[in-house]
Amino acid sequence: MKIRKLDTRNKKDLRKFIQFPFDLYRDNSYWVPQLREDTRKVLDKENHPFYQHSDADYFLAEDNHRTVGRIAAIANSRSNSANNLDTVFFYYYESINDSEVSGALFDAVFDWAREKSYTQVYGPKGLLQGDGIGLLVDGFDYVPAVGIPYNFDYYDRLVKEAGFEKKFDYFSGYVDTSIGLSDKVRRVAEKVKKRSGFWVRKFETKEEIMEITPELRHVYNSAFEGSEGFSPITEEEIIVIAKRMLSVADPRLIKLVYKEDKIIGFLFSYPNICRGLQKTNGRLFPFGWFHIMRDFKTTKYMDSNGIGILPEYQGLGSTAVMYTEFEKTFREFDFEFVETVQTREDNVASLGESNHFVMDWVKTHRIYQLNL
Repeated sequence: MKIRKLDTRNKKDLRKFIQFPFDLYRDNSYWVPQLREDTRKVLDKENHPFYQHSDADYFLAEDNHRTVGRIAAIANSRSNSANNLDTVFFYYYESINDSEVSGALFDAVFDWAREKSYTQVYGPKGLLQGDGIGLLVDGFDYVPAVGIPYNFDYYDRLVKEAGFEKKFDYFSGYVDTSIGLSDKVRRVAEKVKKRSGFWVRKFETKEEIMEITPELRHVYNSAFEGSEGFSPITEEEIIVIAKRMLSVADPRLIKLVYKEDKIIGFLFSYPNICRGLQKTNGRLFPFGWFHIMRDFKTTKYMDSNGIGILPEYQGLGSTAVMYTEFEKTFREFDFEFVETVQTREDNVASLGESNHFVMDWVKTHRIYQLNL
């Protein structure tokens, strides 16, 4: 068994890296593929905006020319600078159930980090804000939210065997849509809108959303500045993120909260089209688009993984406005299963606010850390 660095300009190498999880999860009914073209774009160092400011390399584990594992080592200079860290992220980690294979993959990341004088490895975490983070450690019998990792249950053991320790967990869960918010929260939201001049903008087309991406970038960077692992989004990156988001979005499920003409908060929800994605084999053509569009129109599942409020407006009742809009969304479109995605365990305020709803926290994703 050997580990080798991927040549991202070699089409054969790219195919091997992209194909491996399709082979690994072939008989698993919960795993959802990323579209192959989306992964290919991430690996394109000449055109992806991440490589304008940062670096990454990719590794394959092979045994007699058979791929048995893969991993990415990512040095995000903007994240390190914003958080005063000296960290390499690992991502795209996939391995057969073999400690030797997994250990060799992580050794490649450790060596890469040491060669570049980094002192810590952290992850799983991808190139851009909005990439699904963490390894699944609880909730293996549920279809994931769109873009959120699914993996085998042995991954936690393999990562710990490589020397990592838990940093923190993210929880995801389902809202009991039969109960919803209390009348008190709804009354508070209406009073706040009248008193503070908050109003909610809705959308009908994806083009409307693309037009305001510069404003969204500012709000996102301001809302999450100072949170651990935060990396400021560049102008080029917000275009990539917006296009990726809108590829699986219904613009009617995306709402912005304004005060006068200024965006102060956002609510991003999506139809869960994972069952359709499972049928594509990671390809839109010739028939993948049909499965996605059919699921898009018929799914009863909704994911919500983007609620943010500018710091200066937090605690002014804006949260009540956001949650009433959240409820209106899943009521209006008759979603039966509504998942709130990846709330960090130490985010007490957010977890408390989520308890305005009756929640069933069923999934846990874990971030790991190792000091070199």
